[in-house]
Amino acid sequence: MNNSASHTRLILAVFHLALGVLVLSGLIAKAYSILIVFFGVLYIIRNKNENNEAIHWSAYLVGAEVLFRMAGGMVFYELPKYAVLLFLFVGLVVEKRSHHISLSFLIYILLLLVGISFVDIPFNESIRKTIAFNLSGPILLGVSAIYFYRRPLALSTMMDMLFYMALPIISMLSLLYFRTPDIREISFGGGASFEASGGYGPNQVATILGVGVFIVAVHLFLKRRIFALFSLDMFLFSYLIYRGLITLSRGGMVTAFLAVSLFAYYFILSRENKILNLAKYSGLLALFGFALFMYTSNATGGMLENRYANKNAAGTTKSDITTGRATLFASEISAFLDHPFFGVGVGGGKFYRMEELEIRAASHNEMGRLIGEHGLVGIVALMILLVVPIRHIFKQPYLARAFLGSFLIFWFLTINHSAMRIAFPGFIYGLSVAVIVFNKEEEDDEF
Repeated sequence: MNNSASHTRLILAVFHLALGVLVLSGLIAKAYSILIVFFGVLYIIRNKNENNEAIHWSAYLVGAEVLFRMAGGMVFYELPKYAVLLFLFVGLVVEKRSHHISLSFLIYILLLLVGISFVDIPFNESIRKTIAFNLSGPILLGVSAIYFYRRPLALSTMMDMLFYMALPIISMLSLLYFRTPDIREISFGGGASFEASGGYGPNQVATILGVGVFIVAVHLFLKRRIFALFSLDMFLFSYLIYRGLITLSRGGMVTAFLAVSLFAYYFILSRENKILNLAKYSGLLALFGFALFMYTSNATGGMLENRYANKNAAGTTKSDITTGRATLFASEISAFLDHPFFGVGVGGGKFYRMEELEIRAASHNEMGRLIGEHGLVGIVALMILLVVPIRHIFKQPYLARAFLGSFLIFWFLTINHSAMRIAFPGFIYGLSVAVIVFNKEEEDDEF
């Protein structure tokens, strides 16, 4: 990376530190989110997506979604999903290059639409809102997969995309710093902490902080910089992990750990001196991670350790490690058994649970929702989502597998603890079927 690019990155990173303070004003957050959508579409059309503008603007908005929700900056709740959908669709339409359209993912989208015919919800509920809430994420996934399928992306493009996604996550750290009470004033218990998450949902906050951990880790592995200096990037890496851990929401941080581990595994396989690199990276990661975990556990009065050991505040082991998710998943399997061919229809799972089990909760597991609400059609859709990227990834070189495999892990684990409430899993899934192109220097580079 040349000095000019490094300087530009530093300026953008510092600006986003300040942005986290500015968006404490909901009005500024709303205006900023609208400007992102407007200028994103404008730049994609003006440049005919020649420089992958659709990818960069989409990545930025994916990283910013939870920030905007925390700051009250949404014109409407699903804005980021629709905006990313728009960016990718416009990019496909205006670009001059030819692109392979995947029949598999077209079939996937058509299979999703079948479920609309079987919508059966109470008359006082909005059918439009129910369909939009439950299908906006899966449809985004389908469009993202069509956009990225076998699309050649240079390593530099991939790194730029990750950098743009990280920028609003840096803003989130600023917002959390000013909105969260002193950690000594927070009363941690046996569950996820809303106070430590800036008053917003810990699950979504930890998920995006985990994404930030992964992005910075990739930059560190490949010796790229976000804040121009290694020491500043290490501080950013540590602080992201710390903020993610103190939410006491496990899903986002466990997912980040597994994604970084998979990336490290394939990264080491792609290098010479594999044994030496394995010892070096695994040793450093284990030592650093253990020290940070113990420091954070001490700061939370031992509640972090209890949380990950599935214990309550008194230290007693809980009966359900999934915090109710297993019960929801079981209800979705029950819905499938009652309606095996086409399921209970889009959005019907919630009302099925209310009627049969008197449980009023939306699904936290996209796989279960697909099976329960779409039946055998949903199982076919799920098989497409699993088989296509796995076959694709194992045909790629090791360094490409490091990226693509990590993206698939992020998608799979996120939809199993948080469904598709945010745009991130749909977008990141698409990246898992891209083709990363390396030049000779990058293939030989020891990073």
